[in-house]
Amino acid sequence: MERLTSLEKFHELQSTVRAERPEDRPQVIISAGTCGQARGANGVYDAFRDALAERNLSEKVELKRTGCHGYCEVEPNALVLPQGVFYAHLEPKNIAEIVDETIVNGRVVEKYVVANADGSEHFALAQELPFYRRQQRNLLTLNTLIEPTKIEDYLALDGYAAFAKALSSMSRPEVIEEMKRSGLRGRGGGGFPTGMKWEFCYKEQADLKYVVCNADEGDPGAYMDRSLLEGNPHVVIEGMLIGAYAVGAQHGYIYVRDEYPIAVRHLQIAIEQARELGLLGESILGTDFSFDLQMSRGAGAFVCGEETALLHSIESKRGMPRQRPPFPAQSGLWGKPTNINNVETWANVPLIVNKGADWFAAQGTEQSKGSKIFALVGKIRNTGLVEVPMGITLRELVYDVGGGIPNDKQIKAVQTGGPSGGCIPAHLLDLPVDFDALREAGSIMGSGGMVVMDEATCMVDVAKYFLEFLEGESCGKCTPCRMGTPLMLEIVERICDGHGTPEDLDTLESLAKTIKNCSLCGLGQTSPNPVLSTLRYFRDEYEAHVYDKVCPACLCQNLIRYEIDQDTCISCDRCRKACPVEAITGELKQHNYYIHNHLCIRCGACEEQCPVSAISRLPGYNPPADGAEAKKQSPSHSTAVGSAGGEQ
Repeated sequence: MERLTSLEKFHELQSTVRAERPEDRPQVIISAGTCGQARGANGVYDAFRDALAERNLSEKVELKRTGCHGYCEVEPNALVLPQGVFYAHLEPKNIAEIVDETIVNGRVVEKYVVANADGSEHFALAQELPFYRRQQRNLLTLNTLIEPTKIEDYLALDGYAAFAKALSSMSRPEVIEEMKRSGLRGRGGGGFPTGMKWEFCYKEQADLKYVVCNADEGDPGAYMDRSLLEGNPHVVIEGMLIGAYAVGAQHGYIYVRDEYPIAVRHLQIAIEQARELGLLGESILGTDFSFDLQMSRGAGAFVCGEETALLHSIESKRGMPRQRPPFPAQSGLWGKPTNINNVETWANVPLIVNKGADWFAAQGTEQSKGSKIFALVGKIRNTGLVEVPMGITLRELVYDVGGGIPNDKQIKAVQTGGPSGGCIPAHLLDLPVDFDALREAGSIMGSGGMVVMDEATCMVDVAKYFLEFLEGESCGKCTPCRMGTPLMLEIVERICDGHGTPEDLDTLESLAKTIKNCSLCGLGQTSPNPVLSTLRYFRDEYEAHVYDKVCPACLCQNLIRYEIDQDTCISCDRCRKACPVEAITGELKQHNYYIHNHLCIRCGACEEQCPVSAISRLPGYNPPADGAEAKKQSPSHSTAVGSAGGEQ
């Protein structure tokens, strides 16, 4: 494609690529984001390519490798169009049959479609799947249709049309006003009104301004930004172009962590394609607007998700936050006015300009407009990337979209907002998911991580896990975070080990509130959320650890014991052989196996190896003893024979 030198040439090119890609053309679309490729999507793609070639269908059927389709639980998967048939859990050996039956003969191969958990109902078409039915896929639909390394695919679906519209028929204040009317709030977690942020930067007088995309997604279990950049990098670039035009910026940076290799590669290709086409650079589309964009690759420090720390990292300084004000809109990169938004925020901008602020504002709630992408993970049947209207309840997300809890277990909590978020208990499942409701419940929306926990989860252990993460990611600049977070972790570890005291609970709560109120940046201010939310809703579990010296969920090693059910045990000897510390005695086929809990290190190897699930974990205080001393205290084998109980 030749370089575009005018708006007229842009519209001519868009008409051409649309004509070359009619909506009813035969296509096979492979979901090939990071999760898909890890599960074998590339092998499935190759099998389709070979099967189509063998049947002389390569010119008639378009084979595409796109970003993630969202339904990660059933990867690798493929969508066959125009029929709309969705095939799941594919292997290369399945592909020839699908080509023959579906593409050649127009029949659905039912054994490869998604079924209910009980197998009572099968869903052949993508739009019929319960996982997709309740969603509102404003952004993620494009992931399904666009090959991310082909700018033509994006252009054919109104790509860069919003930018051309803003450039040709809207003034800068009009673009900002459209953002304000839409009600779009920052999708990175803070929820600050996007249009207002743009207006602050626009009003600053400077010879040079910047726009920045925060793609430093570091929450455990979260992969919304990564998937957008992998599947549709051009929508982010277009959003930044519109934002740069609106605020008067000349240069932009996309700050992405280097551990996202597919996203980095696709983003670099997209930037080069946009530049070669004349959508980046000097005098874009023959106008007086000039803007260029480059990628800045971060090393994966969680604190660099905080905007001032991110700016320091782009400037080749250590990623540490600074006091605000001045805010980046006043003094950002190299002291110049800088507008920062995250990936999902930028991606929404072209949709708002194309479809109008009223279209966007009609979705969601009064204070939280539009749709939101979440990474739905944990103890849930349908793990994946979901896009739903703001205001949907947690119950609808977990059960209607997520399919509920596997193995007929009960839900205990939903953790939102990543490690800096909070845990929402089961009795609040009807809580609407929006910025304000989650904040009132003691959590945050964050960038969109959502971890579902079942009844087997220890909430004290959950708090410990996230504190361990946050302690390691603290930059150490301010005292409350640097010293307070390790101290919170020390107290929670003591409670998990069975050494907690009643005073620890009061100290932990007081310390968490102090850190929240006194820390410099968002990391420190939100790091107590896992503690405060679990203390608020699951204090009984903390008290069981402290007063009764037991872990109700049977997870904390010092507060559990193992027992063998003699009625179930088949005396196969696997548990004794698996035990690394010889804490199990018994003789093959003699039905006399016994676990000496004062020797046991609670590694779980015996439980894993038992073929008949005869070994159970039970609550019970059982601190590990010194090996030599423990052997002296060990009861004789004869006293243990035939006993079904462990030491109390």
